[in-house]
Amino acid sequence: MRIRIKKLNAAAILPEYAHGPKEDAGLDVRSLEDTVLAPGIPQAVATGLSLEIPSGYEVQIRPRSGLALKHAITVPNAPATIDPGYRGELRVILLNLGQNPYQIHSGDRIAQMVLAKYEAVEWEEGELSESVRGAGGFGSSGR
Repeated sequence: MRIRIKKLNAAAILPEYAHGPKEDAGLDVRSLEDTVLAPGIPQAVATGLSLEIPSGYEVQIRPRSGLALKHAITVPNAPATIDPGYRGELRVILLNLGQNPYQIHSGDRIAQMVLAKYEAVEWEEGELSESVRGAGGFGSSGR
């Protein structure tokens, strides 16, 4: 699928598959800026990119597993949704759950991007059918 992308800054780097589209679901997203993530404070990190996502699709932004495991860096609203109507700069919200500041350099891989199809919803009010679970909530399926 072809998706239109715009560099808002000449130094921006297009998202790319580390091992190619047959091996990876997510494309690596890179920072456009040098910044320090202080522990416990969410920060929106610039990418210098803007997308034109087709109707019926969203782009999901997810944490990178290596950053999460080695440095406790995550995307607090994961998966973050970039809607098809948004044309502003893609900024990735990162959160340092570790105890020490974490340095991000321009060009660092900071997140993954996954294109996902979605269906628009139309509500149909009325009675619901029965199910085995019924209204059972958290922990209702046992251990």
